[in-house]
Amino acid sequence: MAEVMAELAGLDDPKTRAVNERHGDDHGVNLGKLRALAKRLKTQQELALGLWETGDSAARLLAMLICRPKAFGRDELDAMLRQARTPKVHDWLVNYVVKKSPHSEELRLAWFADPDPVVASAGWALTSERVRKKPDGLDLDGLLDIIEARMKDAPDRLQWAMNECLGHIGIEHAEHRARAIGIGERLEVLKDYPTPPNCTSPFAPVWINEMVSRRTPNP
Repeated sequence: MAEVMAELAGLDDPKTRAVNERHGDDHGVNLGKLRALAKRLKTQQELALGLWETGDSAARLLAMLICRPKAFGRDELDAMLRQARTPKVHDWLVNYVVKKSPHSEELRLAWFADPDPVVASAGWALTSERVRKKPDGLDLDGLLDIIEARMKDAPDRLQWAMNECLGHIGIEHAEHRARAIGIGERLEVLKDYPTPPNCTSPFAPVWINEMVSRRTPNP
């Protein structure tokens, strides 16, 4: 544990930290170097638990790369999500751990309705995963109703997650595509989001049409 924390401290770079801080993150470790360290350590659940308990963001990111996702209990994951207040730790916890957990659906339902918008954003992220991979049983019209009513005024993290769900509904489900695009056009959420060259805008109508066009074979 002490050796790993010392190695993480040695990897901390002020320039990387400055870039990350602009995005709300508070670590200075290059993620490629972090992944290389994780590859060397391999899976170590006890070490992962210790790293998480430090509260250090770089240590928590490393913990999620070396943990066993299925070893965490439902309440344990719920507590961890509420402790994960920086965007990168939150995103990795949801994507690398919770999505692989047998408790993911139970947590999706609980977080989706949580009054904390950051916790609720995790519920929406898990819902987007189901929209893409296991839509059976989801009320897609009901999801679009909620997005239409609430996305415009939602806090940033929750708004982003709802917009992602809107996009995936439009991309994956042709019967809902026109409505999804229409909601995006009316709400104009992320319409002016700065998008680098060769990247797709997160503005739902543009994103949906771009992804659908890539899947449609040329005549």
